[in-house]
Amino acid sequence: MNYEPFIISFKLAALTAFILFCIALPLAWYLSQTSSRAKPFLEALTALPIVLPPSVLGFYILWALSYNSPIGAFFEDTFGIKLVFSFSGLVVASCFYSLPFMVQPLQNGFESIHKNMLEASYIAGKSKLRTIFFIALPNMKPAVITAVIVTFAHTVGEFGVVLMVGGSIPGETKVASVAIYEMVENMDYTSAHIYSAIMVGISFIVLLSVYIFNARQNRRLGL
Repeated sequence: MNYEPFIISFKLAALTAFILFCIALPLAWYLSQTSSRAKPFLEALTALPIVLPPSVLGFYILWALSYNSPIGAFFEDTFGIKLVFSFSGLVVASCFYSLPFMVQPLQNGFESIHKNMLEASYIAGKSKLRTIFFIALPNMKPAVITAVIVTFAHTVGEFGVVLMVGGSIPGETKVASVAIYEMVENMDYTSAHIYSAIMVGISFIVLLSVYIFNARQNRRLGL
């Protein structure tokens, strides 16, 4: 059995979760604290990948990263990085596709923190950055864990977007979901069953871990 597609999927998911945490943290903080009229617009824009068909999102990402677009041309001419049908392109596409799964739990976590706790931190002379890392994040661990794990699991299960942007290059862009699709196309149902069963098991374990952790946190807090 070839485990390479799973290794690529896990590598992609881990890198995507790390990058998105760095991007989503300030965005989620801003959305949780602002009362700007632009907030609903930003929230809708952030959540757009949830409702957009993967083929639509994948098409626009493919166009944006291709050499015919200013972005794709800039990266290829300046840095020699080809973003279409490459692992780098998969990372970019996955960050767009999984963005709401990182932002929304973090935003909910920030909004759940009592305002008095944040104000006390500011009165004590702590900056916003220190308040986020030393006050907010330690008091919203379930939200952080949920955001990271769900983003990781969602990226592992991607299909439409990664197929359009990355194709199916063995050892580089052929993730587990694409491998399963090709097995079914080739009527190799035995291998498809094995791969699919592994994906189901991984997804279940990930979700079970989130629910167990949140339940323990709630019991500890007496909720």
